[in-house]
Amino acid sequence: MSKQIIVPFGPQHPVLPEPIHLDLVLEDETVVDVIPTIGYVHRGLEKLVEKREYTEYVYIAERICGICSYIHSQTYVQGIEAIMGIEVPERTQYLRTIWSEYSRLHSHLLWLGLFADSMGFESVFMNAWRLREHILDDLEATTGGRVIQGVNKVGGVRRDISPGKLDEMVKGLKGMEKDLHDLTNVFLHDKSVSHRLKGVGVLGKEDAYYLGAVGPTARGSGVAIDIRETGYAAFGKINFKPVVEHGGDCYARCAVRAKEMFTSIDIIDQCVKKIPDGPIDVKVTGAPDGEYFSRTEQPRGEVIHYIKGNGKKNLVRHRVRTPTFTNIPPLVRLLKGCELADVPVIVLSIDPCIGCAER
Repeated sequence: MSKQIIVPFGPQHPVLPEPIHLDLVLEDETVVDVIPTIGYVHRGLEKLVEKREYTEYVYIAERICGICSYIHSQTYVQGIEAIMGIEVPERTQYLRTIWSEYSRLHSHLLWLGLFADSMGFESVFMNAWRLREHILDDLEATTGGRVIQGVNKVGGVRRDISPGKLDEMVKGLKGMEKDLHDLTNVFLHDKSVSHRLKGVGVLGKEDAYYLGAVGPTARGSGVAIDIRETGYAAFGKINFKPVVEHGGDCYARCAVRAKEMFTSIDIIDQCVKKIPDGPIDVKVTGAPDGEYFSRTEQPRGEVIHYIKGNGKKNLVRHRVRTPTFTNIPPLVRLLKGCELADVPVIVLSIDPCIGCAER
């Protein structure tokens, strides 16, 4: 009869970019149970809302995560604007959409590189991050920051993009598409990658739905949920379809992210063609009085910012539910029954962001 042992996985591990901590219960080399522990890098960011004015807190909200930074600030300001009944200019909506898709591109390319590194594909890792540099260069040129942009504010955005620069951005993205196809073809068609990923860490559609999976983790299992379809910012004026795979394994989740990059390029192209002239912000007076659930689609899935104000400069409550936090129960299901050697790949397949999950 096999003896059970407990093997700690993380918070430090050569494969992990984030300090996730799991206690793996093993029988021989098979994982029979998983006990997640969160809180290792808890920073108490949500408490700061009581000490900073709501206009200043945008910068703190953006620093919840270094990779999802832009969309965190976008979600926060959209929530404040909804409470205060602020109608931002149409040009602002398109600019926010463009930058959010750039954020998605840079996050997916970062993840593809780390995923390749976990499987020993060092050259693919370096190539993915080489392409990511082009995305970061455009973000820096248009917002002033590579990772922390600081461009969103309540009532609009702080910077505009000239028509010439917008055309240059689209031309650069279109020029990247061949290299992106070459990169994604490795993940989608290379036999050694397929052998490593297919059939590993399978999450069925029903489990994904009832366990609350979001983002590529859900869409890789056939659950077509994408908050961009609600039409926030300018997404209601853009034609796109969520990328959905039905395999439910590591390969399917990888395929979703690989294909989503081309969807993001198409969305940016549509935005540049449709963006109107006009102001980029409106004057804001007063303070939020009420509560609102602001929802957007991060690269990892749906993020919710719950915001509550009482008419004063300091908010009463700001609570964030991030996609990684939601994807932990599905991750536990994924790991049960797998081999110990597959644990790093399965964990990375949900693209965990522990900085987001532990605020």
